[in-house]
Amino acid sequence: MIAPSDMRVIWLLLVAAFVAILNETTMGIAIPHLNDDLGIPPELGQWLTSAFLLTMAVVIPTTGFLLQRFTTRQIFIAAMSAFTLGTLVCLLAPGFAVLLVGRVIQAAGTGIMMPLLMTTVMNVVPAHSRGRMMGRVGLVISLAPAIGPTLAGAVLETLNWRWLFAIVLPIAIIALAMGVKWMTNLGETKDAPIDVLSIVLSVFGFGGVVYGLSQFGGEAESNGATIGVISLVVGAISLVLFVWRQLLLQRKDDALLDLRVFRSGNYTIAVIIMAVLSLAMFGTLTLLPQYLQNVAGLDAFQSGLILLPGSVLMGLLGPLMGRVYDAVGTRPLLIPGTIMVSAALFFYSTVGQSTEWWMLVIAQTMMSVGMAMSFTPLFSASLGSLRRHLYSHGSAVLNTLQQVGGAAGVAVLTVTYSSFLHAGEHEGLSTAVAGAPGARMAFLIAAIISLGAVALSAFVRKPADDIDEAFRSGH
Repeated sequence: MIAPSDMRVIWLLLVAAFVAILNETTMGIAIPHLNDDLGIPPELGQWLTSAFLLTMAVVIPTTGFLLQRFTTRQIFIAAMSAFTLGTLVCLLAPGFAVLLVGRVIQAAGTGIMMPLLMTTVMNVVPAHSRGRMMGRVGLVISLAPAIGPTLAGAVLETLNWRWLFAIVLPIAIIALAMGVKWMTNLGETKDAPIDVLSIVLSVFGFGGVVYGLSQFGGEAESNGATIGVISLVVGAISLVLFVWRQLLLQRKDDALLDLRVFRSGNYTIAVIIMAVLSLAMFGTLTLLPQYLQNVAGLDAFQSGLILLPGSVLMGLLGPLMGRVYDAVGTRPLLIPGTIMVSAALFFYSTVGQSTEWWMLVIAQTMMSVGMAMSFTPLFSASLGSLRRHLYSHGSAVLNTLQQVGGAAGVAVLTVTYSSFLHAGEHEGLSTAVAGAPGARMAFLIAAIISLGAVALSAFVRKPADDIDEAFRSGH
């Protein structure tokens, strides 16, 4: 049984995470408007999302340390204060530079929210009820991205871009005020030392990889590709050094990110599947609107409506999938779920100019249901396979790999689509004709990659409750 005070903390974290992710997903559709209003070129405007992702990639790996060093209340108030302040700065920004600073401050708060939420759930929810609670986490992850672009499109049709922040700000202030009043401390803290070298290597490692991938996922110009390659090389070298440093420090339990989480085969397989699904989901959600508008000839609002039913259903199914997981375990959900995602991607690899809109709605809905069937058991089974003192590190690794997987998906699918599109346009083809084969090839690549998740899904098991409870106690 979950104590009422603990349940109240979880609800506060769910609301805060929803607001943060909602804000994150509204910006993509707003960038063209911001470019026009601020008089900046597209490659500069793209930094409003690149800087956000970059900050997230830097912050999330440090949450394993932060969640051990500071109390739940301290972390929540700091994260929500940063997000609220960043939102206010964005709302009042007189120009691009200040707006970019506001986005970075927002991202610093957002990056802490999901690891904090997951770690708190693992610490206070009994093993036999975790699926149901992780289903609510899945609802937040799914529903906010579904509402974000649609909300942004509706706002930008009638109002200017500042209203995107004006709508979010009062909700953020209310969540912060509720946290100040009702947030209590859960779990225990320890006086963990901070390793400055690990933070520096983490910044260059995870930041370099995500930034490099974002360069390929942008306009894919030659200089952007060169910068992307350099950034990826620097990131890869830094990551190797980061891993080496953590392996040394974890002998004394002083690691910034404890890599002993990978000693659990169940956890390792689950996070690999999560990274693959994140690649497919974020890559598809980025490419689909381009296909719908450039190839299928729909406007932005119609494109949002095609994506909306599946995304909303994905969110609403989260708690139900959690109950099913608690009752029957991982495989009855994860195996068919990953198959549905892969099947939808293979269908997308056949689309063209004449593909009927209702077929796209069905495919996107099937993919979304498959995601709902996959995410909840993956969250629960992965973190449930760890000892209690590793929950915060396991959550940090899981969320970091989600970010890297998503960035890779956006890069791979966008570059594939863009290369076909530009080649066709150079031959004198229309955008619709030139873009169709690029979209098909991009979705085919994602579909082939998704087969890895299908193959691994049979190997993820639900941790036994009695063993899991012993892990929670640290025995």
